[in-house]
Amino acid sequence: MAQKVYAGVTVDVNEEGYFTNPSQWTKDIALEIAKEENLILTGQHFAIMEFLRSRYLGGEALSIRSINHSGVIDVKTFYQLFPGAPLKKATKIAGIPKPVSCI
Repeated sequence: MAQKVYAGVTVDVNEEGYFTNPSQWTKDIALEIAKEENLILTGQHFAIMEFLRSRYLGGEALSIRSINHSGVIDVKTFYQLFPGAPLKKATKIAGIPKPVSCI
């Protein structure tokens, strides 16, 4: 298992850089990961990350469809907030493993 240091904290990550222990995540860590992804986080970013974390920690599968039905954000805005591969990028910054639905 690999480790990485964010905001002065050593966290466990897999070979792709996704957290293997979501309890190590903090908002300060999210800010540093976002910098690596060339993003500046806003309240909307954190709202969707909290949604993703609560769904993941509750044992639910994550998908773009679940984002659209979240009531937190619509899919178009999700793609704008996390350009490129939004679900992969959002889960990485949110400190949770990459969803199975992502290649």
